[in-house]
Amino acid sequence: MLNPNAPIPLYHQLADILLAKIRSGEYPPGSRIPAELKLAAAYRIGRPTVRQAIEMLVKKGFLSRKRGAGTFVRERQAEVELFSLDGTAASFHKKGLATATRVIEAVRLEAVDGQPENPFDGRDAYFFSRLVQVERTPVLIEEIYLHPTFFSGIDQMDLKNASLSEIADERYFMRPDSARQNFRIGHPGAAKADLLGVAPEAPVLIVSRYLNFPQADSAVYSALFCRTDQYVFSQTIGGTTHG
Repeated sequence: MLNPNAPIPLYHQLADILLAKIRSGEYPPGSRIPAELKLAAAYRIGRPTVRQAIEMLVKKGFLSRKRGAGTFVRERQAEVELFSLDGTAASFHKKGLATATRVIEAVRLEAVDGQPENPFDGRDAYFFSRLVQVERTPVLIEEIYLHPTFFSGIDQMDLKNASLSEIADERYFMRPDSARQNFRIGHPGAAKADLLGVAPEAPVLIVSRYLNFPQADSAVYSALFCRTDQYVFSQTIGGTTHG
């Protein structure tokens, strides 16, 4: 049930419940969800609150309204990995490789300074970093920066085994609609080299990734430090991301 004392608005709580039912298959693609009046009675809230929750899911593409017929679950289109917050690590997993992710630095709000390539330079952003291991070998480090307004409260969440893309999608209703990446060869420095298991002067692939959302451009920025002595990182133009 809904919690009126929670900091999350009631319409957002209801949207979360409806989305969970969609994800679980209780409301499969093509099915009609209960009418607004029925949902209002079931959750003991006003019809405007129900309408607001449904409208949020309509805007995000999970539901569609059919005049005179009701509200229906939409067929979900396949995700493009380049636009996924979990694209790089997830691509290894999809290839059947044993993948483990370890948080190096927990999520915190910090002032970003001295990083001209970072869109948050001179501003605050949520930051955390994680190490991706494939077949027990450290492969890459991700340093991730998130918009402090659109991802408010993410520092209170346990991201150890969580999918960042699912959190962004289901909790914040943030789904990227475009992205760009810059590539260069550089040195990881002593601390990152130790985590990656390479020499500090060893060359690594450095990827700067910018994810744009309908709410704001570059709302997520990440810097990836990738070992290339273990795997070849490639990108298909117009298709997928790192493999």
